[in-house]
Amino acid sequence: MNNQPTRYHPALVALHWLLALMLVFALGMGTFSLKELSNASPDKIGALRGHMIVGLVIGSLMLVRLLTRVRTALPAPATAGSALLDKLGHAVHIGLYLAVFAMAASGAATAFQADLPQIVFFGSGATLPESFAHLLPRAVHGWMAKLIAALVALHVIGALFHQFRLKDRLMSRMWFGPR
Repeated sequence: MNNQPTRYHPALVALHWLLALMLVFALGMGTFSLKELSNASPDKIGALRGHMIVGLVIGSLMLVRLLTRVRTALPAPATAGSALLDKLGHAVHIGLYLAVFAMAASGAATAFQADLPQIVFFGSGATLPESFAHLLPRAVHGWMAKLIAALVALHVIGALFHQFRLKDRLMSRMWFGPR
């Protein structure tokens, strides 16, 4: 008798979809709001505060997700019928974990190098620097945003390929129901 589940643990399902929404929100906020808002703008500190809080929550939830993933039974690996596509799918999943952790770390490093916790959360009276462009972690943060967007696109394309081309009901594995 096979005791391997056909679906992911409900905690993993909930974390997957919550993190997906939060990542899209944080990437959108960084790309379309923060990037375009001058550091001299009085609105920048509030926007940074929100972005930093969301980033901290994402980093924390990703750690919880990783720990849950290694401690729960998982469905059998899905196959696309191609060794190359299977390896690509595995690489995308690992890449997402690594890139999100790198994104959180580079965001934290940028914040500390620019003294943002003091300015944004404690209102020290200090002003934001004219730019964050000179900070290496900020450059890494921008690269990770682009990498995460590309990996998310590949992840979605892969899921849709399984669901609609292979018709293997792959997406039901990442939804609630009997395991």
